[in-house]
Amino acid sequence: MTTIDGSSIKKLIVACDAGMGSSVMLAGQLKKQLKKTGVTVEHAPVAHIPTDADVVVTNAGLADRARQMVPDVPVVTFQLFMGDPNVAKVVKAIQDGTSVEV
Repeated sequence: MTTIDGSSIKKLIVACDAGMGSSVMLAGQLKKQLKKTGVTVEHAPVAHIPTDADVVVTNAGLADRARQMVPDVPVVTFQLFMGDPNVAKVVKAIQDGTSVEV
């Protein structure tokens, strides 16, 4: 488990494998949800995760690769592209400025 301080998140990356499809929709959804927080949400291939990311959200199958790319950045995994509880916890922590374990 990793503890994430929502108040310290400024850049969230949605990392994927192919670069299209469902993860792009998730990034768009997160941009809308986090618009009022000032958090930047970007979409990136797992092989090109920006090193200035504060948190990475990715499919559980890509988590190990994401952790190799940015070993010092928390990686939050999800199973569902829409409505995943781990992603919802992170969004709420960012919105409320609280900490969460994922």
